[in-house]
Amino acid sequence: MAMVSVTNLKKTYGNFTAVDNISFEIEKGEIFGFLGPNGAGKTSTINMIIGLSRPTSGEITVDGIDVKQQTKKAQAIMGIVPDESNLYNEMDGFDNLCFCAALYGMRKEEREPKARQLLEQFRLKDAGKRPFKAYSKGMRRKLTIAAALIHSPQVLFLDEPTTGIDVESSRQIRDMILELKKKGTTIFFTTHYIEEAERICDRIAFIAEGQIVASGTVSQLMESVSHGHAIRFVIDKNAESSVAELKTHFKENEVTTSPDNSLVMVSDQRIPLFPVMEFFHDREIGVYEAREIRPSLEDVFVKLTGIESSVLKKDREKRGC
Repeated sequence: MAMVSVTNLKKTYGNFTAVDNISFEIEKGEIFGFLGPNGAGKTSTINMIIGLSRPTSGEITVDGIDVKQQTKKAQAIMGIVPDESNLYNEMDGFDNLCFCAALYGMRKEEREPKARQLLEQFRLKDAGKRPFKAYSKGMRRKLTIAAALIHSPQVLFLDEPTTGIDVESSRQIRDMILELKKKGTTIFFTTHYIEEAERICDRIAFIAEGQIVASGTVSQLMESVSHGHAIRFVIDKNAESSVAELKTHFKENEVTTSPDNSLVMVSDQRIPLFPVMEFFHDREIGVYEAREIRPSLEDVFVKLTGIESSVLKKDREKRGC
């Protein structure tokens, strides 16, 4: 049985459909990433799964528990990290963690040692007695995640966990996610970061305009899109001067150039290297590099969603990255 099961989930606000009839499952111990731009439906989806928003239609179960019918029971096994911190500014780090633990019914003799252990784990021990409002963005994010882990949840939900924080804190959070996976925790997180999703996710779903466009492992997603074949050449002369003649000799290929004296040949079929090298040799053009270009996950995302990666970058900048 899947740890998280979502079936025909839909959320509408008046005439606007935020989430449009999506279905997916997350296996126990899996890191599942939701990748898409701002407004794609990521936060609406996560809020329905964790019981903060009621679906217009559809079914959600977490470890076999019906979230709509038994919300509190389902939330008891969840760790929830919203996109904005839900901790108290006037409380210090230690007290915030202990307060969250008390909400989960943990006794004092349990919650205080766990709070200290998490402060140590997240490298916040020295800041444990400082008020939360004095924390940096990265420290605030780490303490919010620590609070979600205080009761050792079976499944962790993270909404944009590394948005707007420093590089070192982002790296620590990614390392923490991977460590939790090793311990068997199921993790669902939303992100704008293609590189982040590619680095740590077992599976990824692309979401755009409320619909899941594609999902699978990185290799499955790569295989799902035909990008043809491409070779990049770096030469010792102005690449622009060779383009017209290359197109004449190799009509089945597209040729593009860059200012760094490089050019890329693209074809639906594999490109025989020898005839191209012979072409350059006959014209006394030196070739410094000839390298096959493979599609990236970013290429696949753009191809499947029609959304340029620059849109994700702008979203991150708006959120203070």
